[in-house]
Amino acid sequence: MHKRSTFWAGRGIASTLLMLLSLFAFSQGKTISGKVTDANDKTPIPGVSVQIKNTSSGTITKADGSFSLQAPENSVLIFSFIGYQPQEVPAATGVPLNVKLVTASKSLQDVVVVGYGTQKRNEVTTSVATVKAENFNQGGSRSPMDLIQGKVAGLSVTRTQGNNPNSGASIQIRGIGSLSGDKNPLIVIDGIPGGNLDLLQQDDIATFDVLKDGSAAAIYGTRGNNGVILITTKKGKAGDPQYTYSTYLQREAVAKRPSILSAAEYVKIAGQDQNKGADVDMYDLLLDKNNLSHYHNFAASGGTANSNYRASLYYNDANGIALQNGRKQYGGRVNVNQTGLQGLLTMQFNLAGNFNKANLNGGNSGGGDNKAGNAGADFEQAVQRNPTAPIFGPDGKYIETNGFNNYNPLARLNQELYERDQKTYSGDARITLEPIRDLKISAFGAIVRDEYNDRQYKSKLSRSSIQDYKGGGYAYKANSAAMDKTFEATVDYTKTIHSDHTFNVLGGYSYQYSTLEKYAMDNNGFLTDAFEDWNIAAGNALIDKTLPAPKQSSNKIDNTLIAFFGRINYNYKQKYMLQAILRHEGSSRFGANNKWGNFPAVSAGWVISKEAFMQDLTVINNLKLRAGYGITGNQGIPSYQSLLTLGTGGAYIQYGQWIQTYGPNKNPNPDLKWEKKKEFNVGLDFSLLKNRLGGSIDVYSRKTQDLLFNYTAQLPSNILDNIFTNVGAISNNGVEVVINAVPVKTKDFTWNSDLTFNSQRNKMVSFSNQIFKTTEQYFGDLPSPGNLGSAIRVVEGGPLGTFFGYRYAGLTKDGKWQFYKKDGSIGDISTVNPDDKTVIGNGIPKYMASWNNTFRYKNFDLSIFFRGKFGFDILNLQDMYFGNKKWAPNNMLSYAIGKNAQLNADPQFSDYYLEKGDFVKLDNITLGYNFQLKTKYIRSLRVYASGRNIATITKYSGLDPELQDTALDSGIDGRGFYPRTRSYTIGLNLGF
Repeated sequence: MHKRSTFWAGRGIASTLLMLLSLFAFSQGKTISGKVTDANDKTPIPGVSVQIKNTSSGTITKADGSFSLQAPENSVLIFSFIGYQPQEVPAATGVPLNVKLVTASKSLQDVVVVGYGTQKRNEVTTSVATVKAENFNQGGSRSPMDLIQGKVAGLSVTRTQGNNPNSGASIQIRGIGSLSGDKNPLIVIDGIPGGNLDLLQQDDIATFDVLKDGSAAAIYGTRGNNGVILITTKKGKAGDPQYTYSTYLQREAVAKRPSILSAAEYVKIAGQDQNKGADVDMYDLLLDKNNLSHYHNFAASGGTANSNYRASLYYNDANGIALQNGRKQYGGRVNVNQTGLQGLLTMQFNLAGNFNKANLNGGNSGGGDNKAGNAGADFEQAVQRNPTAPIFGPDGKYIETNGFNNYNPLARLNQELYERDQKTYSGDARITLEPIRDLKISAFGAIVRDEYNDRQYKSKLSRSSIQDYKGGGYAYKANSAAMDKTFEATVDYTKTIHSDHTFNVLGGYSYQYSTLEKYAMDNNGFLTDAFEDWNIAAGNALIDKTLPAPKQSSNKIDNTLIAFFGRINYNYKQKYMLQAILRHEGSSRFGANNKWGNFPAVSAGWVISKEAFMQDLTVINNLKLRAGYGITGNQGIPSYQSLLTLGTGGAYIQYGQWIQTYGPNKNPNPDLKWEKKKEFNVGLDFSLLKNRLGGSIDVYSRKTQDLLFNYTAQLPSNILDNIFTNVGAISNNGVEVVINAVPVKTKDFTWNSDLTFNSQRNKMVSFSNQIFKTTEQYFGDLPSPGNLGSAIRVVEGGPLGTFFGYRYAGLTKDGKWQFYKKDGSIGDISTVNPDDKTVIGNGIPKYMASWNNTFRYKNFDLSIFFRGKFGFDILNLQDMYFGNKKWAPNNMLSYAIGKNAQLNADPQFSDYYLEKGDFVKLDNITLGYNFQLKTKYIRSLRVYASGRNIATITKYSGLDPELQDTALDSGIDGRGFYPRTRSYTIGLNLGF
């Protein structure tokens, strides 16, 4: 850590004289040496900054904690290191100094990233949660967000397709706050807004800081409605060169498989005429039971206090549980930090790259909503495929079965391909000048580029080619290139008056320009599979007009954000804190009349434990009350929604020729503006019993207004019958609790226990205003067959995620449905009507909780992590369709001859298929051992074994109760699914 000298306080002659005196003193100095150790465990501390007070001269400690420097007589040395309290020691000569640094209070001295700067934890007045590397979920992670799943109260991280290596995590902070706008938090990586998570590897991340409330997120204006996640990567630091190698091997195993009818059971229901003579377990055949993933990360760091670096390289081969479902990626990250001009100028540079190749064929990773059976469709086939149907015929060719929504998934996997090659890279640089003490002028620039190429090919023998392309092959190619350019400039000044009053003022300018370009084309009728998609002009559809016409498409979209922002912090005696924020921001996505908006916030903190009346209460170490109010926005909609745009209208014959027509495809809306959220948050931070028990409690109330949604437009004067505009409002309220405890702490044994809990409630306040009126909206369309409509209805004054359907009243003697009517009477499917539907459940969890315990005994460490969600319902579509004998001649689940044995009617949506979704997972258990090797080459060595998703306690009968719960159609367990797995990992962390 580099400290500033005090000669900046003066100017002109005084400054010059002080420098000359300092230089003269150095010339008369003597050698001072010594060693720095940890006051608790007596271990040496390398990399400690040793600075001569009131100068810019100093050194850092070596690997064994020793140091040596020239210092004038009667000088004072300042010893400082991250995580320890600074210490000043007189520079005595002749006798080696033995300096013992004391660990700083974790809860009070930690540095928190708050957006365009940092604060000490004890100075924070908003709701901010921090998770450091030592507290990450252990084992192999598919997404960086897996590292903090369950670690932050109010943050929902859900892997909706389990450990599919080509799927991301669904992320949400404090519930749903939009209908059509972006529902995800803003990701900021090392200062880059909208940073790409593909550029992050688990061993390169230092901290996550989550800005949860409006008073914290207002500094990001139109992108702060859903909260902000600030990710800081590991940086270079002074010290001898150090190297770190991390690796793991990971296997996946199915956690719970569907209970499919065996061939013999199936024949009893479907009849002997459906018996094809084979006995096939298609689900088992679709699994890659030999899957193995491995990960390697090598990092090097070192340098001096004025110039240091960190560089890392990685390779990751992730294989999913499904056949033809994997992702190979490699890349690296470089960080360089340099200080010059006698400490006046600092530069930080980051460069990161990720190159990956994904096999999207298995698991149907390429798309679908995972509710109507598109994503994970192969495994839907595995459930419903006739188990007596052979896979191959006598001629060795695949056999395709006939029937609704039916195909041979093994044939598809081997007769089709779907791959993606992707390259993502970013570069950023920050230059900071400190012309006078405590005044920092900074310029930051960044470029992020993400591009990919998709290729698909369906061979001549594939079912699709035979049915759709007259037995010719099909080829598709697409490419996409996205680029974000960011420039930001800030001025930061800190001033302390009479040691009691501290002011910090930040002002800044931000500019971000984003573009996305896409191109796609296809062709069909390939008479040979030799070309695949590499000679797309060879398809016969170019000359055979009886084949589907080849298609091309291209588009480009862009948008610009410009903002001016400021923040003022006031601190009186570390007892009273006040913060005010204002961001003035403009977005090209909105109408001409609403390009710019203001986003203010104010928050305050009172450290009650510093008051005189608290000094006798030794049981309380820290007690701080926080309160904040902030306004944020949401501009997460497609570009050009406010403009009149043109589209194609189809081809028509004119003068004997086919002519493409053009016309408006959107009504203009010059009044279109961002969604606006107003949020009030009150929090209490506490630390008790000599910091053995601590935590926080937050209570919040938020209301999002001017919701963006499509409404019916009047004709005329509008061109089209719908318009995208601002109308409705949603409210969210909740409580968040975090408790950190150290129940046991001895010389050899420590037990740390962390608990998080949050409750949340939401309400659709309104859908209408004086111009646009609607009272209800429907979501969660149910799949065919049956034309069953939507499962979820949202009405004004009601909660989001509400299941709306019939109430089950039993079965008739012949197995037909009976439902309760509105008047309480009972009717069958022919006599009930939509007026008889009612609220029957809700798919959004009301409560989330997690509990982590870490035990350390000498060199062993054991962590056990539980988490759960409560107070929600699940619509089990697999039971609804596959658990019904009417699904024959397709195969079925055992429910069809079990709990649903008496049912003899087509599927109907009612509360019969709603189940309680409450669950508790033993989500992670890790055992590790740290070797103490007496060698100068190996600094540290740790081995560990980890298991994830080990056990689930739930009454839900489906495969996994943890579903998508961050969308308007939450709580629907689709027919198509990707197998949920348990992950088993062995790993090694080596430092040398």
